[in-house]
Amino acid sequence: MRCHEIDYEIIGESMQMVEVELDPRETVIAEAGAMNYMESGIEFEAKMGDGSEPEQGFMSKLFSAGKRMISGESLFMTHFTNSGHGKKRVAFAAPFPGSIIPLDMAELGGSVYLQKDSFLCAALGTKVDIAFQRKLGAGFFGGEGFILEHLQGDGMAFAHAGGTVIKKQLNNDTLKLDTGCVVGFSEGIEFDIERVSGLKSMFFGGEGLFLATLSGTGTVWIQSLPFSRLADRVIQHAPSQGGSRQGEGSVLGSIGDIIDGD
Repeated sequence: MRCHEIDYEIIGESMQMVEVELDPRETVIAEAGAMNYMESGIEFEAKMGDGSEPEQGFMSKLFSAGKRMISGESLFMTHFTNSGHGKKRVAFAAPFPGSIIPLDMAELGGSVYLQKDSFLCAALGTKVDIAFQRKLGAGFFGGEGFILEHLQGDGMAFAHAGGTVIKKQLNNDTLKLDTGCVVGFSEGIEFDIERVSGLKSMFFGGEGLFLATLSGTGTVWIQSLPFSRLADRVIQHAPSQGGSRQGEGSVLGSIGDIIDGD
């Protein structure tokens, strides 16, 4: 497998974007709707599949795209190609605040597993597939970890995560964390789900009933603010249908409602 060799620059601190520089005829693939801007000379086309296997037949492409659709991903991926002369740039960003993780697939052994919705873009030639958890525990109780995206290739790929990202190297170690905080991991890491011990911890600990367990030797990426956690907080403190505010600052919220005429 030989991916296109792309250059890049990650821009920003807390709400990052990645600007990819393409030589003539080079291509980068991305999830639908991830593009921010592109320079004149770059053409884009929505295609069924990642383009890693050009000789792949229609039925094989349809099967691969079908797996993505079942997992909630878009049926199509967008291919951005530099059709002009000289270097051209195209930029991509995540749909929520966070960080972008550059993945040198060659240095990572050519294989990385990501949480669903974490993949942002990659050099053409990268195979983007869906991997389902084989273990019953991870499958039924893993939450975000039930369906994973499997990237294979030897070029650059990019993932996005919520909040701050921590990169940890495990050397025959075990790491336990919230299921939503896992962004991805390399080959050599085994992912599983275990139940929290003790009834008091299960129901009053506030950490959920299950934890993700990552063990083995390899690289793990962790996010400080999973989008699901952010969305839960927004919904929890959003105004109700009647217009009244709930949660923190309810007294001030009520005063604000009076001022606003609610």
